[in-house]
Amino acid sequence: MTQRTIVSEIINPKPNASTEIARRVSKLLIDSGPESLKSSPSLLSRLQPDGTHLILSDPELSTRSCVSFFNFLHHNSSLYSHKLDLRAHFTIIYRLFRDRKFAAAKERMSLAVAEKGLGCSPSRVAAVLVENGIEGANAYKVFDMLLRVYAESKMFDEGVETFEYMAENGIEIDERACMALLIALKRADRVDMYLKFFREMVDAKVPITVYSMTIAVDGYCRKGEINQARALLDEMSPKGVKASAYTYNTLIGAYMKKLDFAGVDEMLKLMEGENVDKNAGTYTILMEGYASSGKFEVAESLFEEMCEKGVVADAYVYTSIISWNCKMGRMKRASALFDEMVGKGLEPTAQTFGSLINGACEAGQVEAADVLVGMMQSRGIDMNKVTFNTLIKGYCKEGMIDKAMSIRDTMVNKGFDSDVFTCNTIASAFCHNKQYEEAKSVLFYMVDSGISHNVVSFTTLIDIHCKQGNFIEARIVLREMEKRGIKPNHKTYNALIGGYVKQGKLKEAYKLRAEMVNRGLEPDVYTYSTLILGECASGKVDEAMELFNELSQKGLAKNVVAYTTMISGLSKYGRSDEAFKLYEEMIATGITPDDTVYSSLVGSFHSTISMDKSN
Repeated sequence: MTQRTIVSEIINPKPNASTEIARRVSKLLIDSGPESLKSSPSLLSRLQPDGTHLILSDPELSTRSCVSFFNFLHHNSSLYSHKLDLRAHFTIIYRLFRDRKFAAAKERMSLAVAEKGLGCSPSRVAAVLVENGIEGANAYKVFDMLLRVYAESKMFDEGVETFEYMAENGIEIDERACMALLIALKRADRVDMYLKFFREMVDAKVPITVYSMTIAVDGYCRKGEINQARALLDEMSPKGVKASAYTYNTLIGAYMKKLDFAGVDEMLKLMEGENVDKNAGTYTILMEGYASSGKFEVAESLFEEMCEKGVVADAYVYTSIISWNCKMGRMKRASALFDEMVGKGLEPTAQTFGSLINGACEAGQVEAADVLVGMMQSRGIDMNKVTFNTLIKGYCKEGMIDKAMSIRDTMVNKGFDSDVFTCNTIASAFCHNKQYEEAKSVLFYMVDSGISHNVVSFTTLIDIHCKQGNFIEARIVLREMEKRGIKPNHKTYNALIGGYVKQGKLKEAYKLRAEMVNRGLEPDVYTYSTLILGECASGKVDEAMELFNELSQKGLAKNVVAYTTMISGLSKYGRSDEAFKLYEEMIATGITPDDTVYSSLVGSFHSTISMDKSN
């Protein structure tokens, strides 16, 4: 090579092969677009990573052309020799950033972090940014978005790693990006992780807002660490972070869950001291908490206070108070609240109607329940399986089994299959109505339809066999029940004991009581009432009285069944003084006697007179 040639090449160097290929590809993209590259496979096959970077960062190419080229390479990987690396991805991402196409940049970043083998760690991203000359505020924007993308992608470990990298390297951290990760962790129920992350935010001196503090308070409350949640309020207050109504609501809800009414009162006093008004959420939590703990009058007074203070009750609040009135059997009040709700222009929900329908059925007002169903449907709210089952239960309770079966057929025609609740309800109703074969037919239908029997199904079948005097079959069903891992309960044993007592087989009945106790099931008032009935029927009134007195010794409250059975036994054998004494005790206890008690007492009175005359 001559000296002139060497000097010439120093002054005008020839472009290397990679640069030349990049230049030719860029020209093709400008002239014809990326699809034209398919006609030049040899050119594309010689493209190297540094050449790809030159093309993607070429200022002569528009961002749109670069994105099109990137997508072309991504979908035609067989045409070139290398894989798009992290630098290629973030070159495109930054170009979109620079053009303020943030949604597109975020979408591209989401694809990058999800791609296996790309190694999108914070340190590698930082190296790529430095390599591309992206530093300072521009780097902050990329990392801020990276933190949000990791949150949205539920890549929590990577998100925390990104945060820690930013904190260690002095990259500005936006509290809103941290909030995105906190909320994502909360939705994923990663309580320990987001509480730890919140502490890292505090340590890194990220500005804490009431929103992030409330998420942390909620985390402590979920873990049952209410004192920690309470302490956080005291820690943040001097830093200018004041609790909102939502923060207080979270704590009030946690105290209510523990039935810690002193804690609830403390929170309410704090709210008042900080001039934070109770909102609809506060009142709802308080009303539901007091109502569920039996303090219904307090719940009602809170509802009145809410209305007086002008706090707007929404459909949820009305539904909640309507539901509790229905559970208390106060249907008149529930109906009045429903009318008030509709009068205010609030649309009842399926839950509102469901509560009213259930309340009406429990009160034996199935006709009213039917009317409510019509109102519900007229408002475009379709009946669901719960509503159908509620109506079926209501009609079965009233002994209207044909109507219940009709509703069951309608339910099936609407595409809702009968479930274990439906079948058990109808079978129990048939059994109660002494239609034993029909009841068994329903229970056998369950087997044919693939509906698994539960303890209620097996107990109903055992009860049928016992009432029919078929104790061998009853015992077979009990064994089958246990074989399937379903444990018999009080009702199961009471059905068996009742069957043996009815047949006068007291010895077997007492054996079953012993078996029941061995299984850890203490006899209840119905067990005792059944055995009392058996002893009375066999003329052993003193033994019956011993059982009756044993109820108090066991801490069991004597109910109308126990009193009626014992009074009837005493009356039958002319022991009217003891019968009347029990009657007076029954009245003093607040139990309302039924017609059986009065009939027994009258019979006892006549028996005593007859015995006196004979003497």
